[in-house]
Amino acid sequence: MKKNAEAKEPKRLKTCHKVIFAVESVLLVLAIIFGIYALDYYRADKEAKIIIEGVNYGFNVENNGDFYVFKPENPERIGFVFYPGGKVECEAYAPLLGRLAEKGITCVLLKMPANLAVLNINAARGIQDVIPDIDRWFIGGHSLGGSTAGKYLKKSGDDYAGIILLGSYLADNLSDMDIKALLLYGSKDGVMKMDKFKAGEKYLPRIKTEIVIEGGCHSYFGSYGMQKGDGAPEITKEEQYSITVDEILNFMHKQ
Repeated sequence: MKKNAEAKEPKRLKTCHKVIFAVESVLLVLAIIFGIYALDYYRADKEAKIIIEGVNYGFNVENNGDFYVFKPENPERIGFVFYPGGKVECEAYAPLLGRLAEKGITCVLLKMPANLAVLNINAARGIQDVIPDIDRWFIGGHSLGGSTAGKYLKKSGDDYAGIILLGSYLADNLSDMDIKALLLYGSKDGVMKMDKFKAGEKYLPRIKTEIVIEGGCHSYFGSYGMQKGDGAPEITKEEQYSITVDEILNFMHKQ
């Protein structure tokens, strides 16, 4: 009996090694696939890079490691935490947030691992403590970033006055929260799925504003070129920035 048991032991070890090797092989393949996927992203263009370097436009940009802070020279006591779109280099949103900072809004641009907000849903945690001189905070983002901001807002219980969704929709129910929502998207948006947008309407807070930017597209909320599958815009990027900033400011200043 003892000899039989000893003979079976090497077989068990061989089987165990095979299983471990198979698992490691699968994990390696998945890691390679994810690496290839993560390296295929939209880069911030020259305009965005210049702004993020801190050239003075009526605001300063501070690099705090995990996020950038756009600090106005003449700030209001309003803050905006921004989640970047999926597979978009976060710096691509510097032109938009810089224009808000010029108007007195303190903006926090979150950095994301592999340029995917879903890999760090809690990126906004602690921001309000780091920048305490703000009376009213808003949160939001572009595309996948907006949906991720909604996820964070749902689970965090942080005190935000509202959520701002740019070419985005909610996947989590915020209808029972005492906040307001702004939804902005271009009429030529070819990336955002309208069926999912419509499905997410039931998750919106009671107080909400929906704005369609005529001739606008998905890509023009950032500065990273044209996103695959997007529609052909009928306005310039500057025009879309201007409309977006005006609508965000109107939303933030409503009581």
